[in-house]
Amino acid sequence: MKIVITGAKGQLGNELSTILKNGYSEIGPINKEYNDCEIMAVDAEKMDVTISEKVFSFLCKEKPDIVINCAAMTNVDGCETNFETAMKVNAIGPFNLAKSCNKIGAKLVHISTDYVFSGDATLPYCEWDVCSPTSIYGKSKFLGEQYVKEQCSKYFIVRTSWLYGYVGKNFVRTMLNLGKEKKQIKVVNDQIGNPTNANDLAHHILKIALTNNYGIYHCTGSGEASWFDFASLIMKYAELDCEVLPCSTDEFPSPTKRPVFSSLNNLMLSCTVGDEMRPWQDALSTYINTLKKECIL
Repeated sequence: MKIVITGAKGQLGNELSTILKNGYSEIGPINKEYNDCEIMAVDAEKMDVTISEKVFSFLCKEKPDIVINCAAMTNVDGCETNFETAMKVNAIGPFNLAKSCNKIGAKLVHISTDYVFSGDATLPYCEWDVCSPTSIYGKSKFLGEQYVKEQCSKYFIVRTSWLYGYVGKNFVRTMLNLGKEKKQIKVVNDQIGNPTNANDLAHHILKIALTNNYGIYHCTGSGEASWFDFASLIMKYAELDCEVLPCSTDEFPSPTKRPVFSSLNNLMLSCTVGDEMRPWQDALSTYINTLKKECIL
């Protein structure tokens, strides 16, 4: 089996490569079908997803069985000011991958986001709920989803949220740095979502990819939290002497409208391969303990 992972240097791409090489995640072992699989972890230098000719040439030459697209422009505010790049990476990139995967018969796993929804719900969003993005980031990611569905017959669209991993920038790393530098910080408590450990997400992507249960999936950490809840537990688990104070979104003006409530329901996951996503508190505890053991924290 040959697997191509785009955006390989990012949080999720790194976890996928590591788990495939080790044969297990923090949740447990992965399917033995992945034993001795060939992993092609690529970034823009090796295959720029925004250039159709390069995507088609690369995939036709390598003929992977599965392509996992982790490439994305995830700087939400940056998308608002540079919408052309957002369009290229988040929409045209998936279009190119989907079209090429369809031609060679490969499965495509495309990673999407809670930002495809308006974020003003009162109950967790299910896969069938109507998308109504309000930001350039959300709109570009939603268009990418549409292109994947239109261009590829063997697709999995996996939506996630509030992702953090062992490499790169994320909310947990930011809070840890602030906790070392400051005695007190303010974090918004009026935005609700699902903190998601990239290791857990990668584990489930690999479960999904072996099936023929094509379609849309939600895959987030179990349980809801506000950013304030999330930050408070980060400080507690890291044993940092930094007080976290709640505040409103209005106290931190942003060029992008943030979802007020964007919790996702992992319904399709539960109905097919099974939902083993850990409670977000447990996944966070393991993450911080790992950083401590590796002397990163």
